[in-house]
Amino acid sequence: MRSIFLLSAAIAFSMGAAANEVTLQNDSLAGGDSGTIQAGFAAGEKAAAWLTSPCDGNLVAVQVFWISVTGGSGESIEDSIDIYRSGAFPEPGDLAQEILGPVLNDGFMNEFRYLDEDNTIPLSVPVVTNETVVVALGFLTAPNPALGPSVVNDQDGIETGHNAIYASDGSGGFFWAASESFLVPGDWVIRAVVDCSSSTTNADVAVALSATPGQYTAGDPLTYTITVSNAGPANAMSTTIVDAFPSAFTNASWTCAAAGGATCAANGSGPVLTEVVGLPAGASLVYTVDGTIADGATATLTNAATAVVGAPATDPDTSNNTASVDTDPAAPDDTIYANGFDPPT
Repeated sequence: MRSIFLLSAAIAFSMGAAANEVTLQNDSLAGGDSGTIQAGFAAGEKAAAWLTSPCDGNLVAVQVFWISVTGGSGESIEDSIDIYRSGAFPEPGDLAQEILGPVLNDGFMNEFRYLDEDNTIPLSVPVVTNETVVVALGFLTAPNPALGPSVVNDQDGIETGHNAIYASDGSGGFFWAASESFLVPGDWVIRAVVDCSSSTTNADVAVALSATPGQYTAGDPLTYTITVSNAGPANAMSTTIVDAFPSAFTNASWTCAAAGGATCAANGSGPVLTEVVGLPAGASLVYTVDGTIADGATATLTNAATAVVGAPATDPDTSNNTASVDTDPAAPDDTIYANGFDPPT
């Protein structure tokens, strides 16, 4: 990029993938090979590899080779690892997933399989055969230009259209450019791992919730409408729906209308709606919940509905699995003064 340094030490690899996992890479680096440290990055810049999946599945890991000239600089905390959908090279498409504050160890092929430092939220990005994704490492601070550590490229030429840099324009802005425009001579050693066995388990289930009327009157009826859908690609045949209604929402009863092969109980009642439903890919169901607002209610009513996808399906995006709605009390009826009459004093 700006400063180029040759690795004098051999690069060793000691990683094992599961039987159905495939490593996506542009680089040719293998055990015993040498690479080039690219330590000319500024804070906020990124090195990005455009990688193509050979199968339907889940992107479950990212690998970044990270090394200094001396190989003993310890840990580096960088800004992020971003996984984008393909765009128009060199600019990626939409951001699919992000690992914030990745910790990289000097002299290693660092592998990341979780979104959080406690290793509780797995990295999971659905991909299809021949889909290209973009994996980018974002720098929090500039590497030492004389020593690194930093990212590495291989030494047998660069594959055009597969390596990019998010570069500073020197005035606070950034732009995407092909790596070769900065004279980077090889492919980034930035890789991804796709689990080719997981294509039939991803079920993107979403919940929407509304209340009618939009403001309530104590003692009057109120209706909640809960819509649950499955965008697929897998079926979610063991999905649990839960909605614990506000205490002021009394005498609740509901009906369920299913579409696209979904299954649910036709009706039910009580202060909590909970049942296990079947949601094939592309299917949906709508709960219509009728109840009465308790006399004397004056507070905002908050209601939330959640769908929990059960095995063998997994939901790659749980951010849309819960929906909530707030319903305020209606304002007092002041129509008696609508013609300009003043209230008595």
